[in-house]
Amino acid sequence: MKSLFTRLVFAAWAITPAVFAAEEAAPARRFAAPDMAAAPAAGSATGVGQMMFGLVIVLAAVFVIAFVARRLRGSSGTGSNGIEVLAQASLGAKEKAVIVRVDGERLLLGVATGQVSLLKTLSPDDSSPPAVTSTQVQNFAALLKRSLGK
Repeated sequence: MKSLFTRLVFAAWAITPAVFAAEEAAPARRFAAPDMAAAPAAGSATGVGQMMFGLVIVLAAVFVIAFVARRLRGSSGTGSNGIEVLAQASLGAKEKAVIVRVDGERLLLGVATGQVSLLKTLSPDDSSPPAVTSTQVQNFAALLKRSLGK
């Protein structure tokens, strides 16, 4: 790494005098004098086309990077800590019921702001989440609010 850096510094040092010599060789011109050779062409469609092409390339690169990042993040299956979220249901503004699998064991957790409570340990062989009725959700929401002191 150090030798690569040294080579780059020496290459830049070798090129620098040529750059300054080219600037000195250019004829002096008056301040703000128009340069007819550098005037843009009559049609500016090529400039707009180049800009649009660059924009499409940048957007495509952003989408490709996002897709690859999502695939890499989701490829682990279970998290790096061995916890897999199987299902979740919102019970209120900040309360949820979550079924997770930890080391082959399924747990029903009540999640609220700043608190996670184990509600029930589920059987590991039944892989489908239990059917929850709306009255059970309302009862659980009321129970969770009471346990939080609200």
